[in-house]
Amino acid sequence: MHAKSCLAALLLSGAVATASDAGGTNLTAGLEIAPGPFRPTWESLASHYHCPDWFRDAKFGIWAVYGPQCAVEDGDWYARGMYYQGTAQNKFHVEHYGPPSRFGFKDVIHEWKAENFHPDDLLAFYKKSGAKYFMAMANHHDNFDNYNSKYQPWNSVQLGPKKDIIGMWANAAKKVGLHFAVSVHASHAWSWYESAQGADKTGPMAGVPYDGRMTKADGKGLWWEGLDPQDLYAQNHVPGREEGSAWWDWSPASGCSQPDAAYMQKFFLRTKQLWDDYQPDMVYFDDTILPFHGVTDDIGLKLAAHFYNTSIQWHGHNQAVMNGKFLDALQRKALVYDIERGKATGILPEPWQTDTCLGDWHYQREIFNRHQYKTAATVIPMLADIVSKNGNLMLSVPVRGEGSIDADEVKIVADIGAWLKINGSAIYGTRPWDIYGEGPAMNVFEKGHFDGQKDTFKTPFTPADMRFTQTKNGDNLYAIILAYPTDGRVTIKSLAEKSPYWPGKISRVTLADSRVHLKFNRDSGGLHVLVPGIIPGSIAFALAVTH
Repeated sequence: MHAKSCLAALLLSGAVATASDAGGTNLTAGLEIAPGPFRPTWESLASHYHCPDWFRDAKFGIWAVYGPQCAVEDGDWYARGMYYQGTAQNKFHVEHYGPPSRFGFKDVIHEWKAENFHPDDLLAFYKKSGAKYFMAMANHHDNFDNYNSKYQPWNSVQLGPKKDIIGMWANAAKKVGLHFAVSVHASHAWSWYESAQGADKTGPMAGVPYDGRMTKADGKGLWWEGLDPQDLYAQNHVPGREEGSAWWDWSPASGCSQPDAAYMQKFFLRTKQLWDDYQPDMVYFDDTILPFHGVTDDIGLKLAAHFYNTSIQWHGHNQAVMNGKFLDALQRKALVYDIERGKATGILPEPWQTDTCLGDWHYQREIFNRHQYKTAATVIPMLADIVSKNGNLMLSVPVRGEGSIDADEVKIVADIGAWLKINGSAIYGTRPWDIYGEGPAMNVFEKGHFDGQKDTFKTPFTPADMRFTQTKNGDNLYAIILAYPTDGRVTIKSLAEKSPYWPGKISRVTLADSRVHLKFNRDSGGLHVLVPGIIPGSIAFALAVTH
């Protein structure tokens, strides 16, 4: 039976199932979900789900994509790229560790110690810098669980740092009062790791297999004796095509190899345990729609229903958020839509999120050496634009292999925090206005890499560029001005006399977090505001306009 048909029958029947994963471990039952109003269908999820206010009010979160690939500090997707002979990551690996046929990614895991990992200090700093929620990576496409996993023996408690990374993050978040989220990426390890099935094509190691097909028997007398590499690599299958996005698109027409039922069942069990044991407020799936969409939706829909129902049990009402990408209108009522490294083109009716990064997702030392991170001056206009369109910003701050962030990142995060301390009332707890903004930058469209628009702006802003938010009760409108006026004067055209958006009287205008009234007048050309010669902050500033 095809994997899709097999697993659908298994899950929808509710029967107890037994399967054997690539490492020979028996997986039994565990596929049931918590009772409650949510059932594993799009219609049920959409009809019962309401995005919790904590997420709508938070607006700004920080993410740590921290795992064993950070240990080498050579950027994202290292565990895949190191197996492609001649690539920059392969050359780095050979130079530092030797050929991947002798020292594979499993051995990189053994080297990772996280010796300077102090999450209490880091999350206290993030809280002070304006973050309202924090997300930690539970696993990546490298298939390594950064928590005390019952179903994945390749995990951070048993190997590498021998620390419960997710548990430590969760405790630190609770101490400082940050909502806690986890990101889950491991569904695609099946195809993503297929490069580990190869071998060098030239040179002294030509034809010597990499370690992607190794088995438990191969570890006799080695540091990993007793472990099965197939629990990590999951490569006991014929690889798919290499070209394009075949590794990501589960459709057989794309050339992607199809995961078997045991692999998908194991993913379900790992993810359910992560949720049940650590009780995060949010889970982000790095997948199109849901994990294994295109093979089966049962895994993702069952996880969503379980998350929401257990959240009701824990809190008395659902407080859970679950992110998905490339969602249609119905799906955006069931999950919170996420746009990777992009943003919406306009105000969306449902809350949504941008996830993006200061640099590369996994730590890349050269970005620091060259001082190439996004600056606070880049992030803040992006944040204002996202919030004005009913979205949140989840900003990834790369973590070094040993567990700290570098000096440039510290300054950038602190600068964002300094701006939010002054202008935060225009961000936190706000809702979209009738229109999201005005100014010449609105006429520039740059396609995002995944969906929507690009996350950042290349076109320089002018004082005419601004984004609007409002308080929940509509008493205050905020205009976030994205560039300083050289003449000390701001004009908001959307607030002209007889404006369809604000037909009534304007009683006062102040800086966002100030009680000092600013001088203004209003005519057919707009609301004209005189701003002080020195505005607190150095990036942008927010005006509060009151009835």
